[in-house]
Amino acid sequence: MIKNHDRNVARERRHLRLRQKISGTPECPRLSVFKSNANIHAQIIDDVNGKTLVSANSVEMKLANGGNIEAAKQVGEEIAKRALASNIEKVVFDRGGYVYHGRIKALAEGAREAGLKF
Repeated sequence: MIKNHDRNVARERRHLRLRQKISGTPECPRLSVFKSNANIHAQIIDDVNGKTLVSANSVEMKLANGGNIEAAKQVGEEIAKRALASNIEKVVFDRGGYVYHGRIKALAEGAREAGLKF
């Protein structure tokens, strides 16, 4: 039987494998996603300088249910709006070791619809 702890360790290993291939630059930063059962978080990161440029999450947006697909889409739209206000139009998507499905896919589609390119 797979335990929750083992599942998160496996996700972190997948994320490390993914991070060997993608990196954020000042011209094309990385859109990183983290999800918990209750909330979802997104950050746009410049890995060269080690700085978070823009962030959004369902906690600060005070969404009624931050752990569902609608909330993920709203967070995606918000991160795109903040990125465009900071003159960031193009990013590379870092799904954080999660499967591109459900909330992760909804966040990505929300960001694309709001104007981010990736």
